Amino acid sequence: MRVVVLTTSWPRHEREFAGRFVADAVERLRERGVEVDVLAPGNGFRDFGLAYGDGMAVNLRRRPWAAPLMLFSMWRAVRRAARSADLVHAHWLLTALVARFAGKPFVVTLHGSIRFEATSDVGLARRRPWLVRRLLRPAAAVICVSETLAAAVREAGIEAVVIPNGVRVPEEVGAPAEPPEVLYVGRLSPEKNVDVLVEAVGDLNLVAAGDGPLRDLVPGALGAVPHAEVERLLERATVVVAPCEREGFGVAAAEAMAFGRPVVAAAGGALLELVEDGETGLLVPPRDAAALRAAVERLLADADLRERLGAAARTRARERYGWDAVIERTLEIYRAAA
Repeated sequence: MRVVVLTTSWPRHEREFAGRFVADAVERLRERGVEVDVLAPGNGFRDFGLAYGDGMAVNLRRRPWAAPLMLFSMWRAVRRAARSADLVHAHWLLTALVARFAGKPFVVTLHGSIRFEATSDVGLARRRPWLVRRLLRPAAAVICVSETLAAAVREAGIEAVVIPNGVRVPEEVGAPAEPPEVLYVGRLSPEKNVDVLVEAVGDLNLVAAGDGPLRDLVPGALGAVPHAEVERLLERATVVVAPCEREGFGVAAAEAMAFGRPVVAAAGGALLELVEDGETGLLVPPRDAAALRAAVERLLADADLRERLGAAARTRARERYGWDAVIERTLEIYRAAA
């Protein structure tokens, strides 16, 4: 099988988080014998400065004239690449506009961007259901990375299947570091509730891996690090914190679970699907710094609780988010669509 992957987000280097989960999936598909051609900004089509930096939504507001140029470049690239392909796999809602003209069956994966609620996948499905229907109805299948996202798409009148992002579940995990480390992995930006994170646990040996406009709030932040370093930090961590209640999936939380680390998560969005309060982690009210700190301190003080939650989280990650299961379900969708 030969597949064209069309995406507006793709890691340009090993330290970049953007589109990392798409790149990881492509790597696993290739391992299963699928021929994959990737069309991404700067690697197949021109984005005219829209794809990176402050993100697509912000860049479009600043440079709306560039949108038709990018779409035309995407259209030309996918028409050319799809000639020898069996199908097109488009990531994010915008790419569905182009994939429908590829001349081949196409599937769409929605990841649930959260930077601007009104223009996120969930926001558009609720506020502009007619637009979402128009974009997605020609697709052979619509994949959502969480049930939270799929529910909004179904309310708009489109059938959707849930296939989560995959994570690597290591065979063995070592003991956490001493003294205990509280880990945050993700963009340092307002929509991630970084201000709440710092207020709650900024003095508790917080380790932050990520970059963004609020980096000054986290003086010791490591910046963007390679994914191998993220995994090393997960193995060192005692507790992992996920303070954003509007995640479309929550890759950092899922990876923490795969490493057997208990997660303290804001109760909202897809994190409610990953973290079961008192079973695989602890949930706290969104933007409640006092509750976030209390939950972290509770875990730091109770090794037995950490062990129990971490073990259950690791089992759940293996069953639901391990790459073997995720890729097999993706291949089933491909076979049906092609």
